[in-house]
Amino acid sequence: MDLALEPSTTALVVIDLQRGITAMGSAPRQPAEVIARAAQLAAAVRTGGGTVVLVHVMRSADGKDALRPTTDAQPAVAGSRVPPDWAEFVPEMSPQPGDVVITKRQWGAFYGTDLDLQLRRRGIGTIILCGISTTLGVESTARDAFERGYQQIFVEDAMAAHAADDHKHTVESVFPRMGRVRSTEQVLAALE
Repeated sequence: MDLALEPSTTALVVIDLQRGITAMGSAPRQPAEVIARAAQLAAAVRTGGGTVVLVHVMRSADGKDALRPTTDAQPAVAGSRVPPDWAEFVPEMSPQPGDVVITKRQWGAFYGTDLDLQLRRRGIGTIILCGISTTLGVESTARDAFERGYQQIFVEDAMAAHAADDHKHTVESVFPRMGRVRSTEQVLAALE
């Protein structure tokens, strides 16, 4: 199916391309590849007059705002100290004039933030999602976006998870039920 995008009503939402997350590694592609593709997408969206939203996750210095439900598997950074630059965007994704920066405190970028408000005030109806991790931050944000009625494009080769099988499951089984899965090349062509 062909993809047509109107840049003025489209936002690229980049999830957690920050120093601490990208340092953990990813699959089926390494963070450097995800970052390079996200940077290409951001440049194209900005050039076309669209909106770039850069999302990063951080907790307060005292850690009291961290989620604490009892789970069978604890997150990699639960209860641990993180370096001071952990939440800084990687250099390739540094905010540019006009970008929207969202700070979240959990996986999804909508809950407890003004992401929905920022998108709606800009007349955004379509979001392009990419980032790390496919199965956590990207998928949680996608579920919330779907429930809010946004059209979604998932850039499969501009995201990665902690395990290749997890990424594959989300991309093949979850995302097609909420939007359209495309490659960076296809999205760039649609933005021209």
